[in-house]
Amino acid sequence: MTGQHPVEIDTTRPHPARMYDWYLGGKDNYPVDEAMGRQMLELDPRVPVMARVNRAFMQRATTWLAGQGVRQFLDIGTGIPTEPNLHQVAQRAVPDARVVYCDNDPIVLAHAAALLRGTDEGATEYLQADVRDPDAILEGARKVLDFNEPVGLSLIALLHFVPDEDGAHELVGRLVDALPPGSHLVITHATADFTPEESAAATEKLKAAGVTLALRSRDEFTRFFDGLDLVAPGVQVPHEWHPELGDPIPGQSDGIIPGYGAVARKP
Repeated sequence: MTGQHPVEIDTTRPHPARMYDWYLGGKDNYPVDEAMGRQMLELDPRVPVMARVNRAFMQRATTWLAGQGVRQFLDIGTGIPTEPNLHQVAQRAVPDARVVYCDNDPIVLAHAAALLRGTDEGATEYLQADVRDPDAILEGARKVLDFNEPVGLSLIALLHFVPDEDGAHELVGRLVDALPPGSHLVITHATADFTPEESAAATEKLKAAGVTLALRSRDEFTRFFDGLDLVAPGVQVPHEWHPELGDPIPGQSDGIIPGYGAVARKP
């Protein structure tokens, strides 16, 4: 593992990765994460469905990319391992796929061994770094990935935790600029477009707990793909992007899932 630091887990404040784990029914979370998760459920009981829809989108997008011949993947904002993980999906289709995971949460580092059990033909690596430091991510990724060949860059349910003042669009641009032609950008992102009142309340509750939530509109989300070629069917609510590549998530059709997902190719 690269970029490794001592594991120091702050259990006094909720963390998005651990809340996400709780939504998915995992056990790698703490009472503070469950307490905030339950507050989010009071605002919108579909939050666990949203978490599962995001995971399913990642699996379908990875399957699609592998089918297009992509054999290298950089997954930023990996989160706590939840099977099937991205490398399992990719290496099931392409046994020699190379995957680099990246996250800034120490608890993910503590469980990173689960992310590194890939095929003998392929390679998996984990580095601890923050999306706000793209240079460190790229430096670590280059030790495993060949940046002369296409890379699938995944940012699943991550960028809504990066506010505009941190330069979210610019950070994505710096990452994409480093990738060769034929690479793809994969993003899902929460939005307030469909549930403005609930989203405003959730944003305030999370802010009070020290978690920033930047819910972007469809136009703001689409800006992440400026200069790239959107893959059909373009920007969609996540479960409507190539649903034929996976199984539906129970509850995904019970109202609109307040988020967007898309994949785009670098020309």
